[in-house]
This record gives sequence, C-alpha cells and structure tokens, in this order.
Amino acid sequence: MKEREKFSSRLGFILISAGCAIGLGNVWRFPYITGQYGGAAFVLIYLLFLVILGLPIMAMEFSVGRASRKSAARSFHELEPAGTKWHWFSYLAVAGNYLLMMFYTVIAGWMIAYFVKMLRGEFVGQDPAAVEQIFGTMTSQPITMIFWMIVAIAIGFGVCGLGLQKGVEKITKWMMSSLFVIMLILVIRAVTLPGASEGLKFYLMPDFGKMAEAGIINVVAAAMGQAFFTLSIGIGSMAIFGSYIDKNRSLMGESVSILTLDTSVALLSGLIIFPACFSFGVNPESGPNLVFITLPNIFNAMVGGRIWGILFFVFMSFAALSTVIAVFENIISFGMDLWGWSRKKAVIVNIVLITVLSIPCALGFNLWSGFQPLGAGSNIMDIEDFIVSNNLLPLGSLVYLFFCVTRYGWGWDNFMNEVNAGQGMKFPRWIRFYVTFVLPLIVLFIFVQGYVSKFFG
Repeated sequence: MKEREKFSSRLGFILISAGCAIGLGNVWRFPYITGQYGGAAFVLIYLLFLVILGLPIMAMEFSVGRASRKSAARSFHELEPAGTKWHWFSYLAVAGNYLLMMFYTVIAGWMIAYFVKMLRGEFVGQDPAAVEQIFGTMTSQPITMIFWMIVAIAIGFGVCGLGLQKGVEKITKWMMSSLFVIMLILVIRAVTLPGASEGLKFYLMPDFGKMAEAGIINVVAAAMGQAFFTLSIGIGSMAIFGSYIDKNRSLMGESVSILTLDTSVALLSGLIIFPACFSFGVNPESGPNLVFITLPNIFNAMVGGRIWGILFFVFMSFAALSTVIAVFENIISFGMDLWGWSRKKAVIVNIVLITVLSIPCALGFNLWSGFQPLGAGSNIMDIEDFIVSNNLLPLGSLVYLFFCVTRYGWGWDNFMNEVNAGQGMKFPRWIRFYVTFVLPLIVLFIFVQGYVSKFFG
C-alpha cells in the first residue's frame, strides 16, 4: 500500500489548518456583530467560547484524522468498534464538504473579480450609487458569475494537483504569510486615517450598555455561534490535516496555535474596518454589502485608494482561496481513500463535479432568483449555507464529540493517548465531565438557536 503523504513542516500544517478556518466570516461578519453587541465586551465573550467550545472539538477532529491516517470518508471505518455504525456519518461529512464548496467557490470568484476590477481602476471616480451598481451588475450576469466561479475552482484544484507538499503546503504557506503582511499594512493605514480614533473606541472599548440593550442571552448566543462557525469544525475539513502529520507534537498545542491565527485575522479585520468606516462616516454593515459596496466607496474617498483597494482584495482573495484549497484537498482525499484514485484522477473528476454542482448557486442571483427557499429575499446560496452552517457543522461536531468521549465510540482513553502524543500542551483529563455532559448541550443550543433566529428571529 502506498504510504500516505505528509506535511514537510509543522508550520505548513498550522498555516494550512488556519487557512481552512480563516474564511470570509472572519472579515465580513465578525466586525459587524462585534459592533452590534458591545465592542470589546463581546470580543471577550467570543474569546471565551473559542477556548471552551472550539478548542476541544478541533483537537478531537485532528485526533480522529491522525489516528486513522484517513480523511472523513474512511476515518470512522478505521477507528469505530466492530459492529457499530459511526461510519454512517462519513456520508454526511463528504456531502458537507461538497455543499460548502457549492457556494464558497462563487464567493471566492467574487473576491478575485473585485481584485481585477480594482486593478483596472473600475471604481475610480464612481459615486456610491455607481459602486453599488457594479456589484448588482456582476451578480445579475450568469456568464460573469460562472466565469469567476470557474477561475476560483481552477486555482484551487490547480494548487491541489501539484501535490500536498509542493502545491497545497508550499502555496498556502506563501499565501497565509502574505495575508498577514497585507493585513498589517491595511491596519496601519486604517488607524492613521483622520477620525479613526472614534472607530477604535467603538471597537476596543467595552460597551456594557449596548450589551444590555441587545440582551445578554442574544450576545452570548451570537458569541457562541461566531466562535463555533469560524473554525469550520464538524465535517472533517480539519481532520484531513491531522491525517498528514506525525506524532511529534500534541494536538492540543497545535489547535491553540491555529485558533490564535484564526482569531488574529478576525481581530485585525475589525482594526481595518471600524476606523475606515468611522473616518468616512459609513455604517459598517455585515455581509457582502460591507465588502463589495461599503469598502470600495471608502477606498474611492481615500488618497491612494486604488492601491489600498487592490491590497484589500488580494487579502480577501487569499482568505477565500485558503479555505477553498483546504476543502478541495479534503474532497480529493475522499476519492483517494475510498477508491484508491491517484491524485490526478481525483482532481480531474472533482473539477468537473464541483463546477457542475456550483452552477445553481451562481444562477441563484439571476436566472433562478425567483427560487427563494428560505422566504422572500433568500436565494440558493442561503439554503446551501443554512444546511452546512446550521445543521451539518453542529451535528457533525456532536458526532466527533461523542465518538471521542464514549465507550460506544472510539473511546476516551484512545482519544487521550492520541491527542496527547508528542511534545506540547496536553488535553487535560479533568475536563472529561465537561466535554461529555456540558459541551454537547452548548452545541445543541447553537443548533436550536440557528433555527430560532432563522425562522422566528
């Protein structure tokens, strides 16, 4: 049997796993809900939930990957006790990764398109209405949407096709390093804008009055949800990277490093967005409007705005593509693990498959915009995102949790031996009661809260 590929360095593993976790939610959702729920006070609650909610489940997902040396398509088959049915979840994990890419490739395509538009100076001299029109025009054109989606897919699979070390590891390392450098440059520019101090105050000064106004339960639920969804845990998109590393380092310590990088990007995004928005008297909205309408208007009003806009959309493209490449690597490994395909065959089959599967999302903004699955104003992307984020991620996290803590699954002792193998921070034994009885209830709360806010909010 051919030996499984491995990362050439620890840094590669950490940056790629962080790249998978660092997505667009860090940039277009985190700053907005931080402002909405009381600034620094919300950030503190968010950080608490990252540690008590995200960290243990991430360590569990990595452990299942490393112990099995397989992707989510086969890891449960390898580790489950004889006669049990844990491997049934693998079908949902596989479906979850495909479903995630069915809409994420479209958004990644938008980022690349906007980088090109900035480069060509399409926004120069445009008034706010015209800037808004540019986004509306792009999404209303089926061919344009599909073209940029295919560009994102081609880049992602092109990198994966080069191999784990020469492609995924090498290029993601370069992209993630560049991403941090670009962010720091943008932070320096944003905090030195006239009037930026008001934005910093809004972002960094705890406003407990605003928290009370929003309702403590709502603030806690929002912090929980953001901490949970930012890490992409629950569908095996992290487990794959565990399967590529050796046992030199404990997985708790590695999870802390990845969590720190992910959080840094979210916090730095706020340092770019709030000072810029306050400097130009603009409301820091959430979602696509922030990135594709609000910020291009701000860059237009800045001295040298075109350069800052180009840098910003390089950063956004790297944030999107790092996730695309990471999940594509997982998708490729499904074919390799399940049917023994070569990497080349898995890449070719999946380029076609992902392209076809992503077309409905691209058409959901134009030709198929009449299909509104979650009510007026919703589209195909919304339902795909809802299935992954509000269903597969929390339910999948519960599967990983119970698989690692109960004797009916892989079991606590096996998990502890794996997670703590190697040097570095250890997973504490005293936490067993919490991860067995309390953590599942928190994840269930997030699952239920997702439905409440979607249909009754």
